[in-house]
Amino acid sequence: MFLGVAALGALGVAFGNSVQNFLGDAFGSGLGGLLPFGDHFRIYSITGTNPKISRDKYRLKVSGLVEHPTTFTLADLQKMPMTSFTKTFQCVTGWRVPDVHWEGVKLSDILERVGVQPGAVAVSFDSYDHADTESLTLEQAHLPDVIVAYSMLGAPVTTEHGGPVRLYVAPMFGYKSLKWLSGIRVVDIVEPGFWEQNGYPVNGWLDGTTGPNNPDPGLT
Repeated sequence: MFLGVAALGALGVAFGNSVQNFLGDAFGSGLGGLLPFGDHFRIYSITGTNPKISRDKYRLKVSGLVEHPTTFTLADLQKMPMTSFTKTFQCVTGWRVPDVHWEGVKLSDILERVGVQPGAVAVSFDSYDHADTESLTLEQAHLPDVIVAYSMLGAPVTTEHGGPVRLYVAPMFGYKSLKWLSGIRVVDIVEPGFWEQNGYPVNGWLDGTTGPNNPDPGLT
């Protein structure tokens, strides 16, 4: 199953939205339950199970090259300035969900709260599933539409969607938006995440742009 999804993801990255739209149109109805296309969420799990973390026991540990290592509760996050926006969620395998409303805390606000030390260049993310990981450069982490999300679609983020708290990286493909976020580590080198170690681009921009923080428009 993973190899099939990875191959479809590679096709989407290589040929862009036109191929993704074709695949969605071709398979979205008759085989919608078998293939990851169509205008609604497909639920993936690396481990085959979804970790269940109660909202009152949720903890987010922020560590690494920071002045003030901190562990946040969900209530702590909800007390911080909230940001919200509506974006299309785009999976690298081709399916998308338009007009998803998100609420949460800007990642940049969390980093400002803990204080980033000199020498830091990237941020790594860990999941409660103890399998998935992700990373962003420090510049990417400060984009205004990169958030630690606790609400989506007008309700708390469900377990199936990566709740109670997940990462949402609006300008990148969905695999960058780590579910069941448990840890944020500020580090001195970009650490490719689980999907990047299995063939996906380290920088998964939706528009395929390149630049100093996105030198790999193809698969790496």
